[in-house]
Amino acid sequence: MNTVPSVPTRAHLDKFFERVSPARARMIFAVDATASREELWDMSTGLTAQMFETTAATGNLDVQLVYYRGFGECVASRWLSDAPSLIAAMRRVRCEAGHTQIGRVLDHVRKEHSREKVAALVLISDACEEDAGDLFTRATELGVPAFMFQEGPAKDVRRIYEEIARITGGAVAEFNVNAAQRLADLLKAVAVFASGGVKALASQNSEAARLLLAQVKK
Repeated sequence: MNTVPSVPTRAHLDKFFERVSPARARMIFAVDATASREELWDMSTGLTAQMFETTAATGNLDVQLVYYRGFGECVASRWLSDAPSLIAAMRRVRCEAGHTQIGRVLDHVRKEHSREKVAALVLISDACEEDAGDLFTRATELGVPAFMFQEGPAKDVRRIYEEIARITGGAVAEFNVNAAQRLADLLKAVAVFASGGVKALASQNSEAARLLLAQVKK
């Protein structure tokens, strides 16, 4: 008796195509480009290249640059898959005086995530001039782990960033202008997390990876 071949289900087809062409992870890299961060901007640009190099071997990470500056300017780039393109995008940006727009960043991430999964948000900033309660509400709706990297030791900012990280299942860390390597290690660790999740992060033998692992939700 001839048997009728089974028809592949959608789940089987998804697994097959995943093996043939692995899905690319997506990470949003948001930076504060207000005047107070001008000193660190060029350094951040170079460190971002290192972040890409860390995940270049996997070839499955797309990054979108988001920056805010001035009074109401919040801009998102297209999705980028290589370091030169992202560095070029960052080098076109110059810092301008203005207020933080973390709420707009969170809203943007939520919308992008609703279209297609975003594995992680990185936000680099030194201040928060917005209503904390409003930011916490937006963070609750995010659905994406937020990694809040704070330049400087301001305790009021730290408390807000810690709560956003806690709500979203991300992490918070502090750095300063004299700690370029610390920021570089943190960025590399998040890129690895975005590409491969907690398991990939755990395989990284670095202080930055251990710091993030102690905070992210399993």
